[in-house]
Amino acid sequence: MSSPGVDGDPKPPCLPRNGLVKLPGQPNGLGAASITKGTPAARNRPCQPLPPPTLPPPSLAAPLPRAALAGGLCPPAGIPLGGPASAPAPGPPVERPPLATDEKILNGLFWYFSACEKCVLAQVCKAWRRVLYQPKFWAGLTPVLHAKELYNVLPGGEKEFVNLQGFAARGFEGFCLVGVSDLDICEFIDNYALSKKGVKAMSLKRSTITDAGLEVMLEQMQGVVRLELSGCNDFTEAGLWSSLSARITSLSVSDCINVADDAIAAISQLLPNLAELSLQAYHVTDTALAYFTARQGHSTHTLRLLSCWEITNHGVVNVVHSLPNLTALSLSGCSKVTDDGVELVAENLRKLRSLDLSWCPRITDMALEYVACDLHRLEELVLDRCVRITDTGLSYLSTMSSLRSLYLRWCCQVQDFGLKHLLAMRSLRLLSLAGCPLLTTTGLSGLVQLQELEELELTNCPGATPELFKYFSQHLPRCLVIE
Repeated sequence: MSSPGVDGDPKPPCLPRNGLVKLPGQPNGLGAASITKGTPAARNRPCQPLPPPTLPPPSLAAPLPRAALAGGLCPPAGIPLGGPASAPAPGPPVERPPLATDEKILNGLFWYFSACEKCVLAQVCKAWRRVLYQPKFWAGLTPVLHAKELYNVLPGGEKEFVNLQGFAARGFEGFCLVGVSDLDICEFIDNYALSKKGVKAMSLKRSTITDAGLEVMLEQMQGVVRLELSGCNDFTEAGLWSSLSARITSLSVSDCINVADDAIAAISQLLPNLAELSLQAYHVTDTALAYFTARQGHSTHTLRLLSCWEITNHGVVNVVHSLPNLTALSLSGCSKVTDDGVELVAENLRKLRSLDLSWCPRITDMALEYVACDLHRLEELVLDRCVRITDTGLSYLSTMSSLRSLYLRWCCQVQDFGLKHLLAMRSLRLLSLAGCPLLTTTGLSGLVQLQELEELELTNCPGATPELFKYFSQHLPRCLVIE
């Protein structure tokens, strides 16, 4: 079956498609009709050719509506698809790679996966690995390598250091090595291509590194500016004196039994560009905090003194006078610090944005009054295990318009009345009330007034019932409630 075209050439019939039989266009130019094969009319009536349409002059021919084309209608013969002027003939189809290996698509897709999932996906094929091994997908991540993972055992029983080319391809700038010795560190330096200049951060945990090993590491790895030593009991204060370099801007030392006041002296003398110091040492005293000089006063913005049991208010005096530009201070676990020490902090460190007073059992509501009156830029306050804090202290905090994060874990004297003061703090985004035993379901339900809250922690809180969590899900839909 065919119909003549404009020039008298036979026109092929419209073929069936998707269960539809397409008929040629009608003289009115509205396109073709369609008949479903399954109807009796379709089965019993054959497609008959229609007389050729009477066409308007070419100058009057109108383009077929795009909606008709989208609906699968055939244009009448002789009417161009694009209007009076004929469209150019389409070129050859552009070949594109399959979607599964299209690098443009994969570059967008892989952002939706976690780091662990990316490690698995990189094993699917070479194309995926080539895309995933771009440094942009691993920025901000730190590989953790245990000592036993650094070697492969050969058939003869000998050990061979693992190939680290995959880490180099991804451009990791930091590593955490666990349980390593001086020899392991030397092997790492020799086998990792970026160790000399490309590694910016090194963390050693529960390792047997000695003074000599620490000195070799910092001498060979010239790019290291952030250093963490945790649970390393074989290096001494003399090792810090011989190895620390002025390029280090961030230092963290914790659970290292040989660290005492002389270590702080080495840090203050050798690290003029130190911006961040985290220290957890049981034997550091107030005397050590007097070693900080004016050089650190200009550069140091973060100081964390964690469980430094011997530090008292006298040590706080040394800190506030030597480091006036601090924006983050932690006295967590400094159990001898009292309200007077907090008053010194509030009066002298007006730039503070984060203050951690957790596990300071001598802190009372008076300290919170000092904080509320003087620290107008404070955005984060941690009061975990401050067992003397009461509802009165929370009333002072309710005046702080800049506070965004407040931690009150295991503050055992906080009650429902204190929570009412917090309802006026519209700037709060994170509130932790975990382990507060006196809070009731009624008191907690009032927190729905904090509509801007993004995270609420209620673990081990007796007043947090299943019904309350359901209530929060309905009235705080944008808030993450941690049960």
